Amino acid sequence: MSSRKRAAPLANPALAHRKPAVPRSPAGAANDNGSDPHDDALLGAALRLFAEHGLGAAHRAQAQAEEAFFAGERERYRWWLAVTRALDRQLAVDLCGRMGSDLFGSQSLPAR
Repeated sequence: MSSRKRAAPLANPALAHRKPAVPRSPAGAANDNGSDPHDDALLGAALRLFAEHGLGAAHRAQAQAEEAFFAGERERYRWWLAVTRALDRQLAVDLCGRMGSDLFGSQSLPAR
C-alpha cells in the first residue's frame, strides 16, 4: 500500500487546466471624482483659509459669504457659501436659512 495521499477529485476535470480567474480592476477608482478645476480651486481655497485661520476658517468663509450676499454679488456669495460648506456643512445650512437663500446658490443642500 502506498503512503501517498490522493488529490481530491475535481468537480469538473475539464477546468483543471485553466488559470484561476483574477478579477479585473475597475476602469477608475470608486473614490475618484475626476479632475474638476472648480472643485480643485474650491478645495485649495478651503485649505488655504484653514491654514490661515485654523478652526475659525468656516466662520471667516461665512462672513465673506454674508458680505457678498448683502452686496448683491451672487457669484461671490455662491463661492464663499461653497467654501463654507467644504469646511462646515451645518454652518452653510444655517447661513442659507438665515439669508433665505435656498434658491440663491445652495444647490447641493438637502431639501427640507
